[in-house]
Amino acid sequence: MANVLDGMRVVESSAFVAVPLAGMTLAQMGADVIRIDRPQGGLDYTRWPVTKSGRSLFWAGLNKGKRSVAIDVRSPRGREIVREIIAAPGRDAGLFITNLRVPGWTDYETLSGDRPDLCMVSLLGDRHGRPAVDYSVNPSLGFPDATGPEGSTEPVAHTLPAWDCIAGNMVVSGLLAAERRRLRNGTGQAVELTLKDVAAAMLGNLGIIGEVSINGVDRPKAGNALYGAYGQDFVCGDGQRVMVIGLTDRQWRGLVKVTQTGDAMAALERRHGVDLNEEGQRWKLREAITAILKPWFATRSVADFEEAFNAAGMTWSVFRSFAEALERDPDLSTDNPMFSELQQPGIGRHLVPGTPYNFSALQRQEPRAAPQLGEHTEEVLADVAKLPEREIASLFDADIVSAPNRIESLAS
Repeated sequence: MANVLDGMRVVESSAFVAVPLAGMTLAQMGADVIRIDRPQGGLDYTRWPVTKSGRSLFWAGLNKGKRSVAIDVRSPRGREIVREIIAAPGRDAGLFITNLRVPGWTDYETLSGDRPDLCMVSLLGDRHGRPAVDYSVNPSLGFPDATGPEGSTEPVAHTLPAWDCIAGNMVVSGLLAAERRRLRNGTGQAVELTLKDVAAAMLGNLGIIGEVSINGVDRPKAGNALYGAYGQDFVCGDGQRVMVIGLTDRQWRGLVKVTQTGDAMAALERRHGVDLNEEGQRWKLREAITAILKPWFATRSVADFEEAFNAAGMTWSVFRSFAEALERDPDLSTDNPMFSELQQPGIGRHLVPGTPYNFSALQRQEPRAAPQLGEHTEEVLADVAKLPEREIASLFDADIVSAPNRIESLAS
């Protein structure tokens, strides 16, 4: 079954989260994504989490469905081959994404000399050219100081690499936008974005810059409360913790109705002269609202109200660990069409996601395994770089390129 990006060929030189995620997103939509790998693996090839044998579940998770070419780029011929693969002909080729740009080799000025219509997206750390990761960007912009228990003074760094995840999908958007323009006028271009700019843009887009500069408010920690409206966690009578949301009018009315706290909420409104149908007022009076709701949850188990909450269409959830979520949530199982059991070489059979997209005109494709290092070296050199068999053989003999059996021998 064809997929939406079938025929597109993208070359990827990357490590860590954002650009590998971009390449995987494109691959899961049908693009032929070719990873340029070192024979011994790149910077993130053994990144945690790993199996007991040391195989990276992280690397396998972010490289599903790609092809891998293992090339020793320390050699001049190895670097030439990489350029030949990137610049290889094809109407839907000449597309390159990277966060490992090297001046004089994999920069746009050099590569566009080989293919003038090249579309290239580069992700950098910050606009000054300095390196950055989520755990350095977040502190620099203030998010950890607004995260954590109310009244605490210690910053809390988030375990989710949010800016990497957003930046990865912005790499996809940038590449497709540049490729669309090329389809219309035949010209390529370089697209550049930085991890810190991605985060800084969201700081402004979410109104936080305006909150500081216009209102003079440096947002304090609010624990698990939903900022600006009502959302709070509660410990139930069975010891389970739940998150309950009253952001919209409908969510708020449902919460009040099911918990039968309408009279108490009305009394709270009269006492303060406010209308709790206004979400900002719910934020201002969150502590008083929580005091009304807390005894209700404390005397009930989740089983006591789960059916009523769901029947009322409420927005809520039980707090779970990763392991508990995997055990109990059917959305993390093959009941969800996005997931499949996949045999990953060197790791084993386990649950993995395919693309979250569901295109109405196309059948959802099952996820494909991440490649072994150099698994596709020979076929890419032959079919994409158009090298003759004799040269390919000599490249293997000179250890300029490698395939899995040669990689295993290097490791041993």
